[in-house]
Amino acid sequence: MAKIAKKKAAARAAFEGKSNLTVDEAVKLVKGAASAKFDESVEIAMNLGVDPRHADQMVRGVVQLPAGTGKDVRVAVFARGPKADEAKEAGAEVVGAEDLVESIQGGNLDFDRVIATPDMMPLVGRLGKVLGPRNLMPNPKVGTVTMDVAQAVAAAKGGEVQFKAEKAGVVHAGIGKVSFDEDKIAQNVRAFIEAVNRAKPSGAKGTYVKKVSISSTMGPGVTIDIADAVAAQS
Repeated sequence: MAKIAKKKAAARAAFEGKSNLTVDEAVKLVKGAASAKFDESVEIAMNLGVDPRHADQMVRGVVQLPAGTGKDVRVAVFARGPKADEAKEAGAEVVGAEDLVESIQGGNLDFDRVIATPDMMPLVGRLGKVLGPRNLMPNPKVGTVTMDVAQAVAAAKGGEVQFKAEKAGVVHAGIGKVSFDEDKIAQNVRAFIEAVNRAKPSGAKGTYVKKVSISSTMGPGVTIDIADAVAAQS
């Protein structure tokens, strides 16, 4: 316990008085302070000026991270016949129809992404109370309700990240690992911020992006200068 406490104290000291850093500075600080024995994730949180309870202020989308996520993504696909075969060939871990519904209702949720062909949605709809709260419900807006299941599976496994604003207007996601090179993490940070900016809803009023911060799984967070992150994309 003493060693853990010392590591946390050292990390907090390294972050003391530092805020609104450039993307590159923030990445360097977070990566350098990570001290866990496992490969920590790099996480981003964006506080937005929206109220997701209103349909015209919901922020939702998907982004293909240029450097990937570093995570082994398990995919479940609802499909029948040739499309089921296509999903299996693309690398989906779980493929089925009624049998998959029963499996999920029985508590089997050992996957990170759910994809479905359009004809399967009446079946998948039975699982709304299970998949919805976990942000796993297939949705055509983020490409998880599609006939091109092979492409959807490949995208999920190749670094695609979905995002959705939570009740307080916060968008949170894992965008890589601390073992990534600094420039790779920075690329992912900028790509994510750009995607959330593009997803600005029609009902958003005033300041849209209020705060952006990144952290490692076990480390403190540091805020990023929003102007720098946006300017780097232009």
